[in-house]
Amino acid sequence: ETLEGIRCDHPLNGLDDGYKFIVPLLDGDHVTDEAGTGFVHTAPGHGMDDYEIWSSNARALEARGIDPSIPFSVDDAGYYTKEVPGFGPDVEGGAARVIDDKGKKGDANKRVIAALIESNNLFSRYRIKHSYPHSWRSKKPIIFRNTPQWFVHMDKELNGLTFDFATGEQTLNENAPKPDTLRTRALSAIDNTRFVPASRQKRLHAMIENRPDWVLSRQRAWGVPIAVFVNEDNNEILKDKAVNDRIIAAFREEGADAWFATGAKERFLEGVKNPEQWTMVSDILDVWFDSGSTHAFVLRNQKKWPHVKWPASLYLEGTDQHRGWFHSSLLESCGTTGRAPYDAVLTNGFTMDAKGRKMSKSIGNTVAPQDIVKQYGADILRLWTASVDYWDDQRLGDEAIKTNVETYRKLRNSFRFLLGNLAHYSPEDALDFDQMPELERLMLSRLSGLDKTVRNAYENFDYKKVVSTLSNFMNLELSAFYFDIRKDALYCDPISSNTRRASLTVLNELFNCLTTWLAPVLVFTMEEIWLERNPGKNSSVHLQLFPKIPESWANAELEEKWAKIRTVRKVVTGALELQRKDKNIGSSLEAAPKVYVNDADLAKALQGQDMAEISITSDIEILQNEGPADAFRLDDVAGVSVVFARAIGSRCARSWKVSTEVGQDEEYPDLSPRDALAMRERENMEKGT
Repeated sequence: ETLEGIRCDHPLNGLDDGYKFIVPLLDGDHVTDEAGTGFVHTAPGHGMDDYEIWSSNARALEARGIDPSIPFSVDDAGYYTKEVPGFGPDVEGGAARVIDDKGKKGDANKRVIAALIESNNLFSRYRIKHSYPHSWRSKKPIIFRNTPQWFVHMDKELNGLTFDFATGEQTLNENAPKPDTLRTRALSAIDNTRFVPASRQKRLHAMIENRPDWVLSRQRAWGVPIAVFVNEDNNEILKDKAVNDRIIAAFREEGADAWFATGAKERFLEGVKNPEQWTMVSDILDVWFDSGSTHAFVLRNQKKWPHVKWPASLYLEGTDQHRGWFHSSLLESCGTTGRAPYDAVLTNGFTMDAKGRKMSKSIGNTVAPQDIVKQYGADILRLWTASVDYWDDQRLGDEAIKTNVETYRKLRNSFRFLLGNLAHYSPEDALDFDQMPELERLMLSRLSGLDKTVRNAYENFDYKKVVSTLSNFMNLELSAFYFDIRKDALYCDPISSNTRRASLTVLNELFNCLTTWLAPVLVFTMEEIWLERNPGKNSSVHLQLFPKIPESWANAELEEKWAKIRTVRKVVTGALELQRKDKNIGSSLEAAPKVYVNDADLAKALQGQDMAEISITSDIEILQNEGPADAFRLDDVAGVSVVFARAIGSRCARSWKVSTEVGQDEEYPDLSPRDALAMRERENMEKGT
């Protein structure tokens, strides 16, 4: 407390009639008394710690009669400014220089030391070797400077002021809620914007809530200029419509470089009184302001892009853009229009190597997308991209790609099955829904459920759910179940068979749904598959909408029933797989198992079902009681057991089913009656009878 009350004088007090201000003692956490005296000088214009402690004490300093404003003491060339009495450009010999163009020490140290000696305020001097920041590019020492910049105020009252892009004029909404600041507008816009994933909304909200004013200006040799003239005596900005019109016209014709052209000032200020009092600003805009303005000159350019709309439906970029493009676009749009330039914001993570490390050329762990496309095709890369949680960082390596290659292979095989069988389909053969067997109605019910899942997933940008849902459906419910069961009817039933016709009708619906659902992910493969069935110059799967699924297809009760049937089938399949493994059979069609069902609900579900067809066996016997102790069972299926039995009879040469009925038709002695009927119908069709 004693130290806080001490007031010091500046050691150069009175030099060139300057430095007469009070020097306070401030308690700073960045200074300790463990090394040295515990006292350090404070230069808030040349160090972050000094700036922060000075700024945090601004009100207390004002209360003590101390001006808290921070001087601009070193200019762009490293010279002291007029705000440094005795060393500025107005003294004899010119301004002292802290650092020169080559990064070497100037004469400032020597001249300040001489002034201290002359004022009898230098006790000693010596050199200190210490760590000092250097430019990573030039390897030269750098200095930190507090410099005058152009700002956008976050908390200045806007009073409902917005910009009308149609007229190019400002408009005023007197009924705007108070306070109406850029910060309140941006926070409100964030609350009204959809974020994917939703957690990213809090991140951007926190950034806007706590951010300082936006520094718009940069001192660079290139960029978009801050095209204004300022009176440096009073900081007044020139507001002249004729001048602005000339600047706009020049920019449209010549680009932003018109501002830096020789004679630009005279050209733009033509007709302005006392042009010498106006300084042409040479600063450029923060590049994030450039990108943040894209919504204005892209989405609003209906003449060039008539198909776009403002605001954008979606902005999407990496997680770093919460501090970048998402952020700057939000502030720029809220300042000019009062709302965000987007309805939704989607964020993706970054792609790491297989070990979770950042990819780096120096490490040699980069995975080039072009290499993946060259080796596997673009759709493999797209499939991987759609199969990961893209909003988090993802790992990419050989194993990840190979996994997706296998997934792709299975999907392609399913489509090959569809194409092969649909070559025999014509719309005239389609069977009405109410005439279809239960199995076909089950698959259509599943399409109804999938339609809702896929649409919802796409609307929520959840591509992983689309891929996993459809991949599981095609692998587990189509290839391993429906296709497996219906291969016999599709290949061996008579052409007029209702079961075959129903199956082909369902395959057609499956084809139309699956190709369009997967088209946004596997764009090339789905186009290839679509054109195989629908050739033509103007034909494309990407011109199709998702099929509209009839509400009548949905049947939750039927799906529940067939879940029980599949439970029993799983036990039968497990028992037959064990026999195949022991090489007792080569195919499930050699079997005629006995299935014991001691569960009333499961037994009820099996009533009226052809379990031999469903289990892909030549015959089957369903018994409603507990099976023998040595019967095959699965731990996760209670009440079902299976005893293996070999099918009796001869094998049909066409369907490979084993039956005692093979040979009953004298014209086809090696076929079953069903297959003999199919062959006879086919031969009659070929004869035209």
